Amino acid sequence: MTTPDTQRPRTGSGILRTALRRNVGAMAWGTLLMGLYQAGETAFPIALGLIVEHTMRHRSLEALGLSVAALAVIITTVSLSWRFGMRILQKANTTEAHRWRVRVAGAGLQPVARDVDLKSGEVLTVATEDADQTADIIEVVPLLISSLVAVLIAAVALGLADPRLGLLVIVGTVAILSVLSVMSRRIGTSTREQQARVARAGAKVADLIIGLRPLHGFGGNHAAFRSYRRVSTDAKRQAVTVARVNGVYAGTALALNAVLAAAVTLTAGWLAFEGRITIGELVTAVGLAQFIMEPLKLFSEMPKYVMMARASAERMALVLTAAPVTTPGRARPAGGADLEVDSVRHGALREVRFKVAAGEFVAVAAYQPRAAADLAAVLALNVPPDAYGGTVRLGGRDLADLAVEAVRERLLVNPYDGEIFAGTLRSNIDPSGTSRTVPEAVEASMLTDVVALHREGLDHAVRDRGANLSGGQRQRLSLARALAADADVLVLRDPTTAVDAVTEQLIARGVAELRRGRTTLVITSSPALLDVADRVLVLDDGVVTAEDTHRRLLATDEEYRLAVTR
Repeated sequence: MTTPDTQRPRTGSGILRTALRRNVGAMAWGTLLMGLYQAGETAFPIALGLIVEHTMRHRSLEALGLSVAALAVIITTVSLSWRFGMRILQKANTTEAHRWRVRVAGAGLQPVARDVDLKSGEVLTVATEDADQTADIIEVVPLLISSLVAVLIAAVALGLADPRLGLLVIVGTVAILSVLSVMSRRIGTSTREQQARVARAGAKVADLIIGLRPLHGFGGNHAAFRSYRRVSTDAKRQAVTVARVNGVYAGTALALNAVLAAAVTLTAGWLAFEGRITIGELVTAVGLAQFIMEPLKLFSEMPKYVMMARASAERMALVLTAAPVTTPGRARPAGGADLEVDSVRHGALREVRFKVAAGEFVAVAAYQPRAAADLAAVLALNVPPDAYGGTVRLGGRDLADLAVEAVRERLLVNPYDGEIFAGTLRSNIDPSGTSRTVPEAVEASMLTDVVALHREGLDHAVRDRGANLSGGQRQRLSLARALAADADVLVLRDPTTAVDAVTEQLIARGVAELRRGRTTLVITSSPALLDVADRVLVLDDGVVTAEDTHRRLLATDEEYRLAVTR
């Protein structure tokens, strides 16, 4: 499989260009309407000046009536153009943010095809906050152009009254933007660092929540809390720095805009005093001097938002442009549902060879936990095919030649520490809502007692990470999800370590019954699961040292008997 991201590597600037290119139509309409809004806003003080000029000159009710009608048209134009212009831009912004969130999340969910030095908490921050800030560029550009339109109209109108007023506006605007563009670079650098530190803090707290029970067990929770506090304090300090820089920027922008407005007002007053402009032109100049502060403020804030969008886009590029650690193939497995491990060498594994025929139930008794973890990682595609020796075949085809999506459609490896999500029991068992074997999976995993405990049954609410469930209940819920998927080839790793012996016996029988005729591999030391398997493979010191039924191995292999009996 080759994803679109690996076909076209992206930089932060490239991401911004893509976002702009995809929304040209919406941005064009948004720019037109927002430009009309700013033009209407600018026309208001100009109209007031003309009304004063003509009313004082003609002193007629007809002229006054036309003036009021003209103001009504301007106000209506301003209201409607703002409403529809912002609706178009915000819809495009929201849609674009959604696209990037999905893209980053998709990249984060492809561990076999990505080699990103970011934890899941950091990827989450990139997929949410950074995606949203990057999409803000969709609104920034039209608002920047419309603000420029307002400033130019004001400069032209003032220039018609007196060229010095128009020149003052243009020169002042260029000076303000020059100062603020330099300051915005500091904001971009500080924001980038803040986002990185907040992401690290999020990743740290996610790790702590996952390991909270073990930490309490050996008394390491206080040390872990101190570690998180240090990371969080760093993020807080950087946030304060960013807030300080933003405050200086906003204060400077406001002060410079006020100085320019005051300069235009005073200059217009002096020109009127000298008799070089009329009273109507003075009213227009004073009105424009007051009005121009809004587009100038908006105009002066745009460099800051551009730098923030660019910083966020560069962080997204860390995920989207990460070099693939492998190049998965494009083929699909053949019709068979057999699984073959041929001379695999990885970590604690040394020349592991075995084959699980289609429809067979095989158990692997791994004497060393590290070997069990390495075997599960290889089968789950958490280790790319070119990172281990030997070959794994699915349906007679080498995994290295198969598309990742095709492998995951046929082969499911249930992780040892399967995640539980906020939602309901049902949504955790059948996230897609398409499984036809949910009742059977609940029965086989012995989750029936959990369902029976609650009046809502399968619709009982589950908190994030299964916080309102016990360890055994979470493990059975994860097992039920794996069984409900009804995969052609299912690999389970230690699915019953957190349940009592009686429940373990019932689960073993239920899994064997439900998976009858389906290819199943269980990596376990559970006597109950080993007993229901068609055959047991003994994995010791990285190689398969024995193969037989559980009961025959108990009778003939002393080391096996000591390792698995409880």
